[in-house]
Amino acid sequence: MLKTLYNILRLIRPRQWAKNFFIFAAIVFSGQLLNPLAFAPVLLGFVVFCSISSATYIINDIFDIENDRMHPFKKYRPLPHGDISPVLAVALATILIIFSLILALGVNSTFFIFIIIYLLMQVLYSTVLKTITVIDILTIASGYILRVLGGEFASGFHISVWLLLTTVSISLFLAIGKRRSELTLLSSNKDANISATRKTLSHYSERLLDVYASVFATSTFISYSLFTFLENPKSIGLTFGDVFNTDFFPASLQRKWLMITIIPVVYGLMRYLQDIYEKNEGESPEKVLFSDKPLLLTIALWAAMVIFIIYFMHS
Repeated sequence: MLKTLYNILRLIRPRQWAKNFFIFAAIVFSGQLLNPLAFAPVLLGFVVFCSISSATYIINDIFDIENDRMHPFKKYRPLPHGDISPVLAVALATILIIFSLILALGVNSTFFIFIIIYLLMQVLYSTVLKTITVIDILTIASGYILRVLGGEFASGFHISVWLLLTTVSISLFLAIGKRRSELTLLSSNKDANISATRKTLSHYSERLLDVYASVFATSTFISYSLFTFLENPKSIGLTFGDVFNTDFFPASLQRKWLMITIIPVVYGLMRYLQDIYEKNEGESPEKVLFSDKPLLLTIALWAAMVIFIIYFMHS
């Protein structure tokens, strides 16, 4: 019984729920994180995304069961390894989908429709889109983008255009890094059949994916830098009076404190690229996050800086 529960836990991949924190972007950067009327529906939306994303992972594993058996690492997943039966997997996916849709209704009707669209897109990815070159990368990236938009629909607050462009850029960067690491891992395994394991990978070259990664790492840096320069966050909640509102700094730097957060962003991008090219770990972004302590610390530092600047400093 305990072994079955453990395999079910592996099947729903709770480690990947870290992606769902993207849903909080809208209320964090709009200064509404401390607003319970905004926070409550977004928190519920976070639970919805955890549930619905786990359902889509199961669906993807069901469709990929034969290909995964030929993969040097994925063959140990519960379905291809035979630890979970396809019947039980279908039942779990169905329960998670129903649970997700019921909770989504509790957020609002727009968010409910949005979750249905997200589910349909993920099913299309599992069945068709992942076999189409470039479209597969765009679809993977859309999963991150939709989480940010989901936070907007749940809360009613919106992020700036520059932050949305940052989200698009970093989503494509992560998706390309995933494909780059998959290709490297399979290429280094002489027993692996790249075309049979992942059809689209046979149409990508390492050089092409390197160019893609370079383009979107650069666009992430530029769009985020412009966001921090153009955004004037307004402090909501606790502040420290006029302690940080001093004439010591030039007027041109007043209300531009978010620019400081560019430093951990640049380090994070460089560290992630190092993981992709030296450790070949980009196949699973959340695995990189939890296995690379400096990167995890950098993300935590960035988040703390953003919260402090927006909520505790005068703008």
